Amino acid sequence: MIDYASLRAVAAVAETGSFEKAARILNVTPSAVSQRVKQLEDRIGAALIARGNPCTATDKGAWLCRHMQHVGLLEQELFRELPGLGGEEPGANRATIAVAVNADSLGSWFLPAAAQYSARSGHLFNITVDDQDHTAEWLKRGHVLAAVTSLDKPVAGCRALALGALRYRATASPAFMARHFPAGVTVEALAAAPSLTFNQKDRLQEQWAMAALGSRAALTGHWLPSTQAFVDACLLGLGWGMNPDLLVRDHLAAGRLVELVPGAHLDIALFWQINRLAADQLTQLTAAVSQASKACLVIGKSQI
Repeated sequence: MIDYASLRAVAAVAETGSFEKAARILNVTPSAVSQRVKQLEDRIGAALIARGNPCTATDKGAWLCRHMQHVGLLEQELFRELPGLGGEEPGANRATIAVAVNADSLGSWFLPAAAQYSARSGHLFNITVDDQDHTAEWLKRGHVLAAVTSLDKPVAGCRALALGALRYRATASPAFMARHFPAGVTVEALAAAPSLTFNQKDRLQEQWAMAALGSRAALTGHWLPSTQAFVDACLLGLGWGMNPDLLVRDHLAAGRLVELVPGAHLDIALFWQINRLAADQLTQLTAAVSQASKACLVIGKSQI
């Protein structure tokens, strides 16, 4: 028999990052949580929680956490039909849904979909941010139930839905353009002008340079892991960067920002991938994501 009390303890520790916080959620003592986790680890013969600050789930622990997400969704559906089975304390019947989303989608169009779904279902979100080329890895490892990803081929055990493309524009302030590109945007000038890079996984600037100028520019500049900070940094003249059209169109219209090469946009195709076992319980979430994407994304693939 599956020991669901122990499974809930593992999931709570992984979600909150500590045994103490998990104990408060489960309304038991921290020692009881620790005992339940250890008993399950002894039974399975593998560590489920990597002790630290914060505590995190191991690969095997992550699979158990995903199972508990499935259980939470199924229980919520059951309680809707048989409300007498549900807990009486506030939030007892709601589930937490783990999703991986790229930062630019999260900062531009995804949150309205999440808010709409949460308001209707009462479920909570545990959102992991990663590059769109890497969010699918969270699905493959079993850490999340769904992901916004640039991977069009369905991950094993998942369904894939084309969402459209997030349009990016290479933008900078007029003063930055005058200072760094007085004779126009060339490969040499681009290599000398400070660019903005989100993190080591970010290749959008390089992709744009290759597509717009036909060459791999040796880009250097600032590391800035924030979607909104990218826009602010461009406005302040700190560097040039690839910004979602959704976030800079008003600045472009007002002249506060300009495109490095007018009309040379980059479209990154995005897909919604969701675990098949949870797909039926999350049809409303998929519908909300699809509706939001249709309102904000464009039709197309990576291209200038």
